Amino acid sequence: MRRWGTAIAAIVLASAGLAGTAGAAQAVGTSSAVCATAWGSLEKTAPLAGGKPLENVRTSQNECYDRMVFDIKGATAADKTGFRVGYVQTLNQAGTGDPIAVGGGAILEIKVGASTYDYEAGERTYPGQARQQLPGVDVSGYQTFRDTRFASSFEGETQIGLGVRARLPFRVLQSDGHVIVDVAHSWNAAS
Repeated sequence: MRRWGTAIAAIVLASAGLAGTAGAAQAVGTSSAVCATAWGSLEKTAPLAGGKPLENVRTSQNECYDRMVFDIKGATAADKTGFRVGYVQTLNQAGTGDPIAVGGGAILEIKVGASTYDYEAGERTYPGQARQQLPGVDVSGYQTFRDTRFASSFEGETQIGLGVRARLPFRVLQSDGHVIVDVAHSWNAAS
């Protein structure tokens, strides 16, 4: 009975967007829960506004999806950091238009309204380099994620390429100091 209570709590937390924001990969129990991932695969946006700097990007694994979290230094829910997330044929670097190779069966382009530079403090806040994998992020062994590529930090936006196994449903969540992108492991119409 206790095992079922733990599994149900994990599902409730995951569907509320609260589980799996740890920096390291997280294994969730092997329950047979039906995943409610009818999020669709069309572009999702919020006005690309913000102004707070990007501090970190991290990933985790969950029972129904893989997660990427953008930590935005000093941002609150009232700041409403903007984003544009959608599938693209080719990841083209903002500013130059140069193509960037991203591994996987599909490419999810993620733009977040947070620069990698804190202009007030006069310092770089995130060490991403164009065309390189995201620093400190290893997605080997993930069910959905295949590759990560830093594209640019241009005109107050950070651009990331996320290689995924296939064009799968995804959602974007916001909380204080975070923009969260979840990509489902499969299509499932349960909701």
